[in-house]
Amino acid sequence: MINPQTGEGTNKKVSAMNYSYRLMIRQNAENHILKCRQLFHQYIVDMYAKIETERLLYIRLNQTELRSEQYIHLRDAIVNDGNVNPNELGRMAILPSTFTGCPRHMHEYAQDAMTYVRAYGHPDLFVTFMQSNME
Repeated sequence: MINPQTGEGTNKKVSAMNYSYRLMIRQNAENHILKCRQLFHQYIVDMYAKIETERLLYIRLNQTELRSEQYIHLRDAIVNDGNVNPNELGRMAILPSTFTGCPRHMHEYAQDAMTYVRAYGHPDLFVTFMQSNME
């Protein structure tokens, strides 16, 4: 980012908070990026990819802090499987359940859904809305 007063580069890193700041709608401030439609959508996708990459890098570099050594049985099962060559797998990284979209995260959501069914009963009606783009 470039400082408008001095013309010099400031911090070379941009945090996820800055991306969320750019997406907010403010009353008395003009935010041109929100008016750019497809460019705005591409900006959101690119920023999401950057944030996701940073999260994955953090998880890969901090496996010891994330207690991934507790999954030694999983590692042993992969090594002892006759159909899998461990040298072709690459580096193993255990994703925590807090990582959105990973199988453990989705399993927790499924367990939560079953808890709701157990507490409140089965749903009476399942409604799905669909929209066709009529441009």
